[in-house]
Amino acid sequence: QVQLAESGGGLVQAGGSLRLSCVASGRTFSRYGMAWFRQAPGKERAFVAGITWSGGFTYYADSVKGRFTISRDNAKNTVYLQMNSLKPEDTAVYYCAADNRPYIEDVALGVPQYEYWGQGTQVTVSS
Repeated sequence: QVQLAESGGGLVQAGGSLRLSCVASGRTFSRYGMAWFRQAPGKERAFVAGITWSGGFTYYADSVKGRFTISRDNAKNTVYLQMNSLKPEDTAVYYCAADNRPYIEDVALGVPQYEYWGQGTQVTVSS
């Protein structure tokens, strides 16, 4: 079983920054791709950013490209999401997710492609 624990959410003014962290336990973290999704009230959970097992490839939703950066530290079993130039429309619960396919050199974009999820962390951006 895999456990994912997010942290780093909070309240920030528009234009500000936050860094989310997700610590994984329960299996060899470095073999699997990771991703961040978000879910705003009344909306479906949506892909934000993903990174391959090696960290060699990343992919971003158009809405966050150029503002958010995903990275990972396999020695710490941790994936990060650095969020800059935050906008009120970035307000959502952010979830960390783990792919279940080892050593895959692409990023899955759909919710069903991720087997393990964290509990989520709230990000609120005020205008």
